[in-house]
Amino acid sequence: MKSLELSKAFTFIEPGPVVLITTSDGARANVMAISWTMVVDFSAQFAITTGAWNHSYAALVESGECVIAVPTIDLIDQVIGVGTVSGKAVDKFEKYGLTPVAAREVRAPLIRECLVNIECRVVDIIEKYSIVVLQGIHAHIDDKRDERRIIHARGDGFFSVDGEFFDRRDAMRNKIPGGV
Repeated sequence: MKSLELSKAFTFIEPGPVVLITTSDGARANVMAISWTMVVDFSAQFAITTGAWNHSYAALVESGECVIAVPTIDLIDQVIGVGTVSGKAVDKFEKYGLTPVAAREVRAPLIRECLVNIECRVVDIIEKYSIVVLQGIHAHIDDKRDERRIIHARGDGFFSVDGEFFDRRDAMRNKIPGGV
């Protein structure tokens, strides 16, 4: 085997899809792109990595809530745009043609163009690692959407998509006594 630059190793175990996180400070909504996401457990608990370097972070911490919006590959240009400009001076919803929609439980908006939107509350912030733990409280899906391939960041401006599924549920059922 050939050596791999250690700083590139994460590109093979990227934890989750690229998502858009919406926040609201009560006066203005903002959206940021995050590629460091993960599911915490089998419930609707998630974690993202972000910190004070992101304009949305203050609203996230102060409001204690956000929306995780899951874009599909047809939105890759908007996602890249959202991730490369600051919401401090730009209305990213307007600039990138994203439609904010009132959420049911939180002030942060859903994004109409996204496949899935998950309303969340902040339950923990692990400052040492810049991890924000979120509890999902309501989820929405656009089940009429044809495009369902989700974007994954591979680092250095490279992305991949998923969307081909393999059903192995029967092979996994009751095969491990007592669980894993």
